Amino acid sequence: MVETLGVVGAGQMGAGIAQIAAQAGINVILSDVSDDLCRRGLDGIRRLLDRSVERGRITPALRDAAVARLRVTMRLEELSDADFVIEAIVEREEAKTALFRRLDGICGTDTIFASNTSSISVTRMAASTRRADRFIGMHFMNPVPIMKLVEIIRGLGTSDATLAVTQDLAALLGKETILVQDSPGFAVNRVLLPMINEAVFVLQEGLATAEDIDTGMKLGTNQPMGPLELADLVGLDTCLYIMEVLHQGLGDSKYRPCPLLRKYVDAGYFGQKSGRGFYLYDERGKRR
Repeated sequence: MVETLGVVGAGQMGAGIAQIAAQAGINVILSDVSDDLCRRGLDGIRRLLDRSVERGRITPALRDAAVARLRVTMRLEELSDADFVIEAIVEREEAKTALFRRLDGICGTDTIFASNTSSISVTRMAASTRRADRFIGMHFMNPVPIMKLVEIIRGLGTSDATLAVTQDLAALLGKETILVQDSPGFAVNRVLLPMINEAVFVLQEGLATAEDIDTGMKLGTNQPMGPLELADLVGLDTCLYIMEVLHQGLGDSKYRPCPLLRKYVDAGYFGQKSGRGFYLYDERGKRR
């Protein structure tokens, strides 16, 4: 059983993972590269917990207990106390492998490493450590406190024991899991990102406006969000990177990133987090 969970990356995904773990009764060490990012992540968790109290979903006592289980730090060395560490940093392979190399020298030999990657090879990341048998992919969906799925990706060397501990942890966090083999984009993004990419092609070709594309998909296929809205939520830079992983890893032209998607990223239009993507957003991330 996981008693102390380390989470590296206090952004939207990492903070969401830390929140649900603390609510599940697990002690959490949340780490990021600056005090400002750590505090911002903790403040965001507190706001979401306060909102849950206001809506009657949890009691003030449960909120306070969850917050008490959270500790934030800039020092990776403090994760030496964790028996399971989840990485939730930027979706760049070189950054993730560099982080895991550092953690490999900090954490105990029994500590399990999991990556929240949405597309990168778990087997390659595991090879950067000395614990390929205790390395696994644990892809949470955004927003973490709401979405029920965790996609578990088994690397070539992942042991049965590591898989069992990870599945038990996901269940404790209140998540349903699917088991996926290690391949570019895994299962969810192998299906989802080409759909988003095709929606951008439809926009680029002037077949419909962004609003009409999203409305058509919501009303015509019963999706809660349109593909372009979802791209803005995920981050257009992340969408582009995943499409590049699919294109390079699978070698099929059908995964070619749409030029308009690349142009938006080049312009710094990353979606909600930058205030502009296919739509405009205010400082709180709400559509203008």
